Amino acid sequence: QNNEVKYSSPVQIPGTTWSDNFSTMFNYAFATKTDGTAWVWGGNGHGQLGQNNTTQRSSPTQLPGTNWDTDNNKIKVGYAAMYAIKTDGTLWSWGYAAQGQLGQNQSPAPGSNVEKISSPTQIGSKTNWRILGGTTYSMAQVINTDGELWTWGTNADGHLGVNDTTQRSSPVQVPGTTWNKLIGGHNLYYANGAIKTDGTLWVWGRNTKGQLGQNNLTQRSSPVQIPGTTWDTVVGGADCLGATKTDGTAWVWGNNSLGKLGLNQANTLNLSSPTQIPGTTWTQLGMAGSGNNGISFGIKT
Repeated sequence: QNNEVKYSSPVQIPGTTWSDNFSTMFNYAFATKTDGTAWVWGGNGHGQLGQNNTTQRSSPTQLPGTNWDTDNNKIKVGYAAMYAIKTDGTLWSWGYAAQGQLGQNQSPAPGSNVEKISSPTQIGSKTNWRILGGTTYSMAQVINTDGELWTWGTNADGHLGVNDTTQRSSPVQVPGTTWNKLIGGHNLYYANGAIKTDGTLWVWGRNTKGQLGQNNLTQRSSPVQIPGTTWDTVVGGADCLGATKTDGTAWVWGNNSLGKLGLNQANTLNLSSPTQIPGTTWTQLGMAGSGNNGISFGIKT
């Protein structure tokens, strides 16, 4: 809008009890406080703020309840949708239900009158959900305390990891019971990844830019391993992935347009195998952007 206020320096959101559990995408945000309350603000055209309406909010607005889990990776924002785990281990979603992304057994066809859920609604009946992963367009994923990985939503590139390209409107399990960490980030562009308890890294889904790190451009609908057994974190961006190892090294691969992988190789568009970023004190990487644009960033010890 023409009357938007823009800020070129950080501006504090009121309050001093915010937890480090925060997620945002496009023009809406989701955060928790240390007292177990959850707060949302921004655009709300699809009911993604969970207020039982579609009114946008320019200030943090509380969701019902005081038992939202405040630990890391317990809340995530998706494509006009939100997901959260409560302290009782239950999993909740709300917002835009296109392509089954809410996991509520709703799967309207593209272009139809898409159903919306504008209040938090529980997914299934399990009470042992542990962490939520990064989201892509119309897809979500979660790990429970049994080491099981479950995904749902759109699946045209096989990025649900269940050996097909069939869309799912309810959670479906990816084979295995030793899943430990999920890929972080947003705008994953239909590639996916996760780390097992043995430190191995597995990827699947779209591979048009080599983002699966297999030294080829072959799409995979089931998890395939990246070499190594000391992987610690993994994050996805626009047709690219990055990961850190327990030895403090950082590795990137996929779309490298404009040098967004940080390798001083601006003219190298695709890297289909993990390539090390200089340094041995990396603890976490981040990626942002869309298409051939974007940036990568990281934290050192």
